[in-house]
Amino acid sequence: MKKAGIIMVIGSLLLLGLFKFPLWNIMLGAPQYPDPLGMNIYIQGIKGVSEFDLQNIDGLNHYIGMKVIPKPEDMWEFSVFPKVIIAMVILGVIIGLLGYFEKVSYKAFLGWFVFMSLLGVMGMYDFNNWLIDYGSDLDPHAIIKVTNPDGSPMSYKPPLIGFKKLLNFDVTSLPHTGGYLMFVGMFLTLVAFWLGKKASLKKATQ
Repeated sequence: MKKAGIIMVIGSLLLLGLFKFPLWNIMLGAPQYPDPLGMNIYIQGIKGVSEFDLQNIDGLNHYIGMKVIPKPEDMWEFSVFPKVIIAMVILGVIIGLLGYFEKVSYKAFLGWFVFMSLLGVMGMYDFNNWLIDYGSDLDPHAIIKVTNPDGSPMSYKPPLIGFKKLLNFDVTSLPHTGGYLMFVGMFLTLVAFWLGKKASLKKATQ
């Protein structure tokens, strides 16, 4: 279980990368913007990929009635998510150390992974709801009003993940470095579970 415990600790610590690197990235490209505009979404707030990207995106959004990009103090998620990540890192390290000293079953590694996965699904659901509100709750007095062929108001919701065409903008939404570090860390906890199970079965047959 020693190797499994060490890998569990490493996997948990990789989540700390979310405090340094963006979790998600949304890029907007159009003919009038040879250099695409972009937003990097951190667990503590949203920053532009380049210095004036957020200002330019808010300027474009104003014409179609979209809300301004929220500041950290405007969304409870940006104060809660960092606390959740810290708690999961501490919990993962404790479980890993207990596993290293064989004070806990390898099943605890899987329990951490399942719990973290549930939190991730809840976070993605919340993020998607924010995108829906951001792209659909438009100012009725906006300068530009674009509708669908049936006359209903067009939604400017960016994709949760992948590519979408919004008017003349090509919008791409994908995980960023912090997100990939989190995925790798979670995968390592599965590796720790597998190694712990293998070690326990070996010990039981001796």
